[in-house]
Amino acid sequence: MPEDILRYETLLFQKFLKIQAQQTARYRPALAENNHVTARKLNRLYCVYTDVDRIVEERYSSTSRFLSFREKDMKTPKQWWSWAVAVAGLAFVLHAPLAVKAQDAQVAPDSQDSQAAPDAQNPQSPQPPQDSPNANTQDPPGRVARLDFMDGSVSFQPGGENDWVTAVLNRPLVTGDNLWADENSRAEVHIGSTALRLGPKTGITLLEVSDRAAQIRLAQGSLIVKVRHVDDEDSYEIDTPNVAFVVMQPGDYRIDVDADGNRTEVTVWRGRGEVTGGGSSYTVVASQYATFTGGDRLDYELGQVPAEDGFDNWALDRDQREDRSDSANYVSREMTGYEDLDEYGDWSYVAGYGMGWRPRMVVAGWAPYRFGHWAWVGPWGWTWVEDEPWGFAPFHYGRWAFAGSGWLWVPGPSVVRPVYAPALVAWVGGGPGFNFSFSFGAGVGWFPLAPGEVFIPGYRVSRVYVNNVNFTNTRVNIARVTDVYNGVVMNRNTTVNNITYANRNVNGGVTVVSRDTFVNARPVARNVVSVPARELAAAPVSRSVAVEPVRSSVLGAGKPANRPPAAVVSRPVVALRTPAPMPRSFDQRQAQAGGHLNQSSSLVRQEAPGRPVPTAPVTRQPQANDGFRSFGQPSGGVDQEKPLPRVWEAQGTPEPQKSAQAQPENRSTQPAQHWSHPLAKPVAPVQQGNVQQQRDQEQKYSTWHQQQPATTQAHPQQNSHPSVESHPSSPKK
Repeated sequence: MPEDILRYETLLFQKFLKIQAQQTARYRPALAENNHVTARKLNRLYCVYTDVDRIVEERYSSTSRFLSFREKDMKTPKQWWSWAVAVAGLAFVLHAPLAVKAQDAQVAPDSQDSQAAPDAQNPQSPQPPQDSPNANTQDPPGRVARLDFMDGSVSFQPGGENDWVTAVLNRPLVTGDNLWADENSRAEVHIGSTALRLGPKTGITLLEVSDRAAQIRLAQGSLIVKVRHVDDEDSYEIDTPNVAFVVMQPGDYRIDVDADGNRTEVTVWRGRGEVTGGGSSYTVVASQYATFTGGDRLDYELGQVPAEDGFDNWALDRDQREDRSDSANYVSREMTGYEDLDEYGDWSYVAGYGMGWRPRMVVAGWAPYRFGHWAWVGPWGWTWVEDEPWGFAPFHYGRWAFAGSGWLWVPGPSVVRPVYAPALVAWVGGGPGFNFSFSFGAGVGWFPLAPGEVFIPGYRVSRVYVNNVNFTNTRVNIARVTDVYNGVVMNRNTTVNNITYANRNVNGGVTVVSRDTFVNARPVARNVVSVPARELAAAPVSRSVAVEPVRSSVLGAGKPANRPPAAVVSRPVVALRTPAPMPRSFDQRQAQAGGHLNQSSSLVRQEAPGRPVPTAPVTRQPQANDGFRSFGQPSGGVDQEKPLPRVWEAQGTPEPQKSAQAQPENRSTQPAQHWSHPLAKPVAPVQQGNVQQQRDQEQKYSTWHQQQPATTQAHPQQNSHPSVESHPSSPKK
């Protein structure tokens, strides 16, 4: 009978292994390594289950059946033997999930293999405890705006400063920054997949750019907005001197403000928005053109969409260029700057890295983070600004590898919105206690991080932020991030020489300049210093650079420029959402920090995020999301069961249009209790209109509806926009 016992024990163990393999495959599906199959529009959920240690009831049922059979078949002496074997098997079954969980955590510290467990690469997997309960409340935003196109004279003013300088391409734009497009000039700004296009004589202020909000002050001029997706947690608001316009659906919108700020025109080619001002609220839907004149009391008119002008055609061409983007197959459309990769490089599969992108034409001696300059951009600190027109996404997301005979940019997972980083580099000789032996003084060096290498920010962030900025930009396991984080941050080590960095040993991979070049935003490529290889090898590597900024670090590489009209600079707008506080000037921040602004303790986001004015929730009609997932900031905690938010997808079926009758909604909009922004004031509370007003608005809608052509066109030809001069379409960059 011992042979029977052994046979049943073997069958039980084989059954256990089979069940465990089935459950592991069910709850932890591997991520596909072949990026060729990535859907162009990413219309799918990004979800990885992590509960592989769940005890399956079937395991216990198999054990129970075996015990019952042996209990009836064996005699008394042999029953004791069978019970002993059964107890041992049950103990093994109970111990197995703990062993599986322990094995997941026992990853080699130096492992940077992309074959790590999927849950380690998923930013939504459970994260280690934060340093403090509210540590992540001061994290910098996970996205920024980018100036990616300009034609003519475009001026820029950093938030909190008084000086205006010429705008520079690829400069990250953050809360509080200002842009001015002068006469016969244009500019384009991207915030993820959302495009803002400025016409001539147009001035805007970024009242807030955060993970979920984009609030723009339009003081004067013309602004075309292309929104590709909106979910329930997103807020896109354009504030003008007399109305606040909120985007409710993906679509194409144009807002015009006249020179005296008394008239706002809203054109909706596709989508749906809400206009609030003068105590009333109006809904504007596709193919409508609405004008709002006045301040405390608005005169409202509704008509057909005007004929296209040169500005409209230029914006349409830019949109079509993005629609055809091949790079959207390999990266998220929410990666700011992806739209320029097709024109200047090619995608290919490289063994060991997967899909990567190479620039087509670069000068001899080109290396990542060499052809550009450094600028000080709060709240991150030292930020890289690349010269090439394509030079945004590859320098703030992903990693660089030297593969074959040249450099290859390797992005992170394509199904999530990556977290922005000021520069994904490691610093050489920039810490205290070491200086390169230059005859002209101290120097600063750096090199790009390679795929799988951990980025530890030099600015203060939470533990969750460290995970997310790495998981969304490269394939690395959580054990590796934890090991580097504990060794550098928790142990307060300024240097990380116990880590082998791949690009540090690449010929020409390390760039070194003088501190004078570094802090004054001077071109790096013209001022590279040659350092002997022996000295580079001996230099310590650190996660931050101990160099204090100066005022020119904030202004960047731009030259002094003319200021826009005084009305554009100081004219207040009305807003529904409370803007983030205005950033303080560099001199004020430097004085508060005692002259040591570049210390990790002071690099905390000091501007509290904007808070919505307390209002009753706006009701949106439900619509199927067609599997399109919001590219929001990845969660740092354990996922909880909750319904998916409704998502308005730009390419999906349009929402059934409500009546576009501009009837004021019965909604109470109360001003914020502590509203102190100098460029924005709370919009007047919405009041219930009287019967006569409602009849007038009903008549206006009826007239508009009757005037619609039988076959709706994308841009019906009628009167043209009166506020923008004719401007020939400009060539692409």
